[in-house]
Amino acid sequence: MGFVRKTPAGRHRACWRDPAGQQRSKTFRTKREANAFLAEVESALNRGTYVAPDAGRLRFGDYADKWLANRNDEKATAARDASIMRNHVVPRWGTIPLAKIEHSAVQGWITTLGERLSPATVHECYRLTSGVLRSAVRDRLIGFNPCEGVRLPPRRRMDTDDQVISRPELFGKLLPTVPERYRALVALAAGTGLRWGECAGLRWDAVDLDAAVVRVVRVAEEVSGYVTLKPYPKSRAGRRTVPLPPFVVQALIEHRRTIEPGEDGLIFVTRTGEAIRRGTFRTRVWKPSLQRAGLPMALRFHDLRHSYATWLVSDGVPINDVAKVMGHEQTSTTLNRYTHSTRDRDRRVLASFAAFSLPPDQH
Repeated sequence: MGFVRKTPAGRHRACWRDPAGQQRSKTFRTKREANAFLAEVESALNRGTYVAPDAGRLRFGDYADKWLANRNDEKATAARDASIMRNHVVPRWGTIPLAKIEHSAVQGWITTLGERLSPATVHECYRLTSGVLRSAVRDRLIGFNPCEGVRLPPRRRMDTDDQVISRPELFGKLLPTVPERYRALVALAAGTGLRWGECAGLRWDAVDLDAAVVRVVRVAEEVSGYVTLKPYPKSRAGRRTVPLPPFVVQALIEHRRTIEPGEDGLIFVTRTGEAIRRGTFRTRVWKPSLQRAGLPMALRFHDLRHSYATWLVSDGVPINDVAKVMGHEQTSTTLNRYTHSTRDRDRRVLASFAAFSLPPDQH
């Protein structure tokens, strides 16, 4: 039980022990204020929601550094989150004591960010800020998370999101313009739906050209311009076997005949035998190939994956099978992200009304 003691200066000191058994105290002008505060402390101790009065003095930036360091993240995830924290979150909250961060201030900050950053980036800034403050609540440094209830900008799909390239465009325009060293890489992505990291991290021990299959067992991971091999894919569903269409088998046979494996036995490497970096590939190979092919410059390498799934669904491949070759845990992911095709959709919608017409004019 706590108690109130009068000090020689005539003030009143509320005394109590925290959950660790350490003696704590706080001084007030009147005995009534001291007793009221002590009642709140004892109630919080009984409910298990006690927070030390001085705990929230710790600055956000100092606690965020500790929070990031203690997380068990993949290298790429850790690097991404550290960059967002460093560039957007810490400049605003780094010097502010945890207990001084208010809900209205967070809402105002999120609104301001939305005026100059994409909704996706704003969501990431919020995710990290809320994660730090949620952890501070669990560590009993603050009583509640001021990020709760903050309204975020909606994520709106753009015209350039998830574009689809047609198969005639792939075979007739894109593949012929891709340099020979990288043609099998583009063919593989378009013919299997593999992600960039799954393509860039592929070795010959995971390819069976006789059986026409590729096993996804590792991925290339790029952090700060340095590529390493991670011995497992993005998720449990990501470890999968994908059939190779004849044109991909043909492209890989030609690649193996002319291009030596590089570091770590990688199939796709630069002329110096090094692992391919995504940004360099985009600038020096992908964009020039699109330009030569006369295709939209906004088309991304990842859109080959999107196109692959769209082709399969349009051809009537069951969605469960599409999800498996795509490496998705849930079929809803496949449906929501990769299966819209405006032309096929419009054709099917109009076909449902093909047998109906307006009645003849009676006048």
